Amino acid sequence: MVIDDILVNNKDYFSFETFVISLLKLHIESQNKSYRIVNHSSLGDAVADSGFDDFNGKTIIEIKPILQTNTILQILHHFRRNSLKIDNTFAFENLLVISSRKISLNAKILAEQIIKTHDLSGVNITFWGPDELNKIIAKHKKEATNIANNLFTKRLENALSVETKDWKIERDERLNVLKDIYSKGQFSLFLGAGVSASAGMADWNTLLNSLFVTYLTNEFSDDKKIIEKDITEIVSRLNNLDETSAIMAARYLRKALVKNTKEETHFLNAITENLYSLRDKIQPIDSTLLHSITNLCMPMRTGAKVRSVITYNFDDLLERILELKNIKHHSVYIDNDFCDPEDLPVYHVHGFLPENRKKYTALQKSTLVFSEEGYHLIYSDSYHWSNLVQLSNLRDSNCLMIGLSMTDPNLRRLLDISARNLDKPRHFALMKRISHSKFCYQKDKQKNPDLQIVSNLKAASNFLEVHHKLNEDLMRELGVTIIWYENYEDIPLLLDKLNI
Repeated sequence: MVIDDILVNNKDYFSFETFVISLLKLHIESQNKSYRIVNHSSLGDAVADSGFDDFNGKTIIEIKPILQTNTILQILHHFRRNSLKIDNTFAFENLLVISSRKISLNAKILAEQIIKTHDLSGVNITFWGPDELNKIIAKHKKEATNIANNLFTKRLENALSVETKDWKIERDERLNVLKDIYSKGQFSLFLGAGVSASAGMADWNTLLNSLFVTYLTNEFSDDKKIIEKDITEIVSRLNNLDETSAIMAARYLRKALVKNTKEETHFLNAITENLYSLRDKIQPIDSTLLHSITNLCMPMRTGAKVRSVITYNFDDLLERILELKNIKHHSVYIDNDFCDPEDLPVYHVHGFLPENRKKYTALQKSTLVFSEEGYHLIYSDSYHWSNLVQLSNLRDSNCLMIGLSMTDPNLRRLLDISARNLDKPRHFALMKRISHSKFCYQKDKQKNPDLQIVSNLKAASNFLEVHHKLNEDLMRELGVTIIWYENYEDIPLLLDKLNI
């Protein structure tokens, strides 16, 4: 077996990285030398503290699938900026950069020039390609084959063995990276249901239940014995006994409410009416989260930092706040819609149901991803405008995802496509972290303190650590870095840090 076999059978970067990290672990530890897989926000991918082979002293190992001119420049600039001590000496003796392709003579000459111009003369910098990796494989043929045949298992092992870092400190580091990216523009926002929920909009199941009541009320309008309270109770009981998926239940409703073209309008009106009537009026429409999001969209002297917004929500709450702040924008919900270059495009990729439908045209042409039919249409049509818009932003921008569970199969499919051949994640997602207290304890109105529902607290803590690490690693494979938060109220505060 040679490294080319790994590249042929596993075309993604993460498989190559997993193989090399695991192979080096085997090789270095066989020499009784220490070897550490480091956190993704740290310098390099692994560290041999005492060196190995002909490397004397601390050696940082950086793995890149392809070494191009700009990649070499970025690597060396990054190490120069982040590894100097106060006395202008480096915190390591060797930097080993490993690529899946042979390093060209021109690249080596360029690297030498960069080393001189970046004052990296205090570090021994070495580049490895397939030839060097194959020599190590030859020394450990049986073990290397075992690694190659169990890459997924090795990935999980590597993820769990990464040095633990305080997640809040790591979050601040990631926010600093995100802030730097935002300041340069080429930045897009992906917004999910959590954004609208911050302004009191009902969740999906509540909307479906309300539509069920609307349907049954119309269906039994002649039956004086059945009142709306009874219907609500019946619907609730049906949901408890028949655990139909939400999207299947939506299809059931659509079939029930839409019997002809004329009733399609009635169906859309029913959704729109229920969507806004269910909103919790106690919560202001201009929520703190929506304010923080629209502040990011505010044009600056150097131009707009956010180039587009992709929203999976039907409502027009974002547009209302943008209008309130006089931010020029244009709602896009159909194919071939023209958007002025000075306007911020707000793409409603799952359909658009504004409360005041008279302000917009051609709403009936919007593909409403409300039930299975709409979802299947978009999922199966690779060239549907909404897929092209999402994929274009994922490929050409750095994206921040807010209020999304990150479980939608179509979004994950598009992320997977856009992440191919990437050597590191380029997108970010705000995701809720399960706290130890909420996992192990339950609120009890009759008891104080809270009721402990997990007996082994240490085991639970270890489990949560593993759970979060694995989630980070799986999202990283899709090109996404997780920024954790514990409470929804934290999100606006985190977003505001990007604007400071």
